[in-house]
Amino acid sequence: MKLWLPMVAALGLGIAVVIVVIGNHQKANAPLSTTGNVPRAPFPDYVAGAGVLEASTQNIAVGTPVPGIVSNVYVRWGDRVKTGDSLFRIDDRDLRADLVSAAAKVRQSESVLANAEYHLHIAEKLGEFISREELVGKRYEVETDRATAKVAKAQAEALRLEMERRIIRAPIPGRVLGLNVHPGEFASSEAAGTAPIILGNDDSLFIRVEVDEHDAWRVRPGAQAVAFLRSNSAIKLLVSFVRIEPRIVPKTLLTGRSAERSDVRVLQVIYGFNRDSWPVYVGQEMDVYIEAPPLPTSGAEKK
Repeated sequence: MKLWLPMVAALGLGIAVVIVVIGNHQKANAPLSTTGNVPRAPFPDYVAGAGVLEASTQNIAVGTPVPGIVSNVYVRWGDRVKTGDSLFRIDDRDLRADLVSAAAKVRQSESVLANAEYHLHIAEKLGEFISREELVGKRYEVETDRATAKVAKAQAEALRLEMERRIIRAPIPGRVLGLNVHPGEFASSEAAGTAPIILGNDDSLFIRVEVDEHDAWRVRPGAQAVAFLRSNSAIKLLVSFVRIEPRIVPKTLLTGRSAERSDVRVLQVIYGFNRDSWPVYVGQEMDVYIEAPPLPTSGAEKK
């Protein structure tokens, strides 16, 4: 009886190990879709890759040329904007204060210039009643005051341009895809970190497909492709070839498979389509099948 207990325990442990191994194997080879049917490749020969949706303009991370506290945000998530529309403003009260002083200097310099020009006009009318040296001196004084006035105006204009720089405007027409800034927050001008606003034109979308570098040689420019929505293979999109990125890059899009390696290098192939009424969104993942030439048979030589 005592021998049976260890045997039963060992048997139970063995069964548990087998179940765990089988479960991990099934998970590693499970389809990427969580619901719905697994998409079937529409081509007899193909390469497959995971794709992520992005705006046809790409997702533009709109930053700020100067760091500072955000005083106003003029848009909300999903808003449509035109080129030049205001997105947000960096606090410019310091510049406004400086501009008041600069504007006063402009008025003062213009007044001094007007006075010098008046006295020069009188001196020129006096003719032989004023010496040539005095007339030259008055003309020099006018030129000096005119230059001073130009400098004062340039300084005031520089402050106005700097104030304009603190209003961040849309570089392209599109939709606000991400809003990561709020009044009172500090916006950095450094490239690292999250951009204050993500902007892009999502009327037409691109799919950035990552193809394993070992299959890159099979991808042909202009090749047909079909994209399936993750979790619903009934949503099938016929997409148009746009371009092939000219270099192999480290893989960035992870599919979630437990057996997936993150040190793979990939070829990025871009396809596009009109969004219309498709229930798809920027940043969403899709399974993409690209038509490819058949694999060569073993021992075949290229002629």
